[in-house]
Amino acid sequence: MFNFLKTPISNPLKSSFVKNIPQIVAVSFITAFLTASLTSYLFRQSDRVILNDNNSIEQNNEFIPVPPVATQKGSDSVVGVVDKVATKDLPVFEQEFINPFGNDDFFSQFFGPFQPQIPQQEQKGTEKREVAGGTGFIVSSDGLIVTNRHVVDIEGAEYTVITNKNERYSAQLLAKDPVEDLAILKINKTGLPTVELGNSDEIKVGQSVVAIGNALGEFQNTVSVGVVAGLNRTINIPGQNGQRGETIAGAIQTDAAINPGNSGGPLLNLKGEVIGINTAIVVGSQNIGFAIPVNKARRDLNSINSAGKISYPYLGVRYVLVNEDIQKEQNLTVSYGALILKGTGSQDPAIMPGSPAESAGLKEGDVILELNGQKVDFDNSLAALVQKRQIGETVTLKVLSDGIEKTINVTLAERP
Repeated sequence: MFNFLKTPISNPLKSSFVKNIPQIVAVSFITAFLTASLTSYLFRQSDRVILNDNNSIEQNNEFIPVPPVATQKGSDSVVGVVDKVATKDLPVFEQEFINPFGNDDFFSQFFGPFQPQIPQQEQKGTEKREVAGGTGFIVSSDGLIVTNRHVVDIEGAEYTVITNKNERYSAQLLAKDPVEDLAILKINKTGLPTVELGNSDEIKVGQSVVAIGNALGEFQNTVSVGVVAGLNRTINIPGQNGQRGETIAGAIQTDAAINPGNSGGPLLNLKGEVIGINTAIVVGSQNIGFAIPVNKARRDLNSINSAGKISYPYLGVRYVLVNEDIQKEQNLTVSYGALILKGTGSQDPAIMPGSPAESAGLKEGDVILELNGQKVDFDNSLAALVQKRQIGETVTLKVLSDGIEKTINVTLAERP
């Protein structure tokens, strides 16, 4: 079972471990403290999940979001770790005792001076309370902060960043990534220490990594070590409470200990560079955790800096990646590609109305085999290939339609 983890923070870590990471110079993290109920979200995955331009097939599991950590270099130099707290106006109730019969003379005559009293909860205004917690890290000296989207996906909440020196700053939510579990916050502060972003495309299976987080919401600045256990993992998370499900594709798998409360914290290489954002773990497993590659966060930051928002190109199809089982089930002549299919609900059409796919004449049952000459398969999903392109760019698709292969040119639009 895969779970997202968010939780609060506390004591800073001493420097003994970080001596093994000599090049961590300016690593800053935020810890989003959203407390009140501090409940882990449990999402049970279905055998097959079909999502917009973002799909894969996975086995059943359960997911959870995770927390942050601070690092130090040398004996005293604390690298700018911060906590992020989400607060919200919540009702305050007081217990009062009332007579269920009020001042009714008829009933009063039976009880005399011993009138019945029953407890009742009555609202006495509201007060701000911490409602959840998570982690993040500072990526610019003027206060840009990267974290997980699920950490800040709380309607009506206000966010506060708490530094390692217990300085508090109100945080503005600049943007939430519509595709990846990422979000960008901003605090009004300059001269902040920042992390150095690495290149997640250069990660190798077996290389050593360091995860930093607020373990269990109690042990702030917890450092754990491990290795990259796998790359390009795909996890499907069905939605809850009427929300659409989510797919995390291309994730980094690590055996470094990641615990509830670590969501949004950094996964570092031994140069002290952030190579991933800790996002989920498999509940009940022995150290199976997942991080979003940092290059996806880098893309969001570039989009924020250039356009003031996070935007994606999109094709506008709902699909399932083809394997041998799908080939047999759908009686296809190919064992790869993206089969365009509608979802289970009436709001899940195979082709999005008004989308580039609709304009290009794609239809349900078509199989997209290639995009710009790249084969569509589990190593290169259609969503991943589309996301590498630019909004307004025209791409060439090889499509199997009604048993005939054909080439279609499509101009990608901005994802709504």
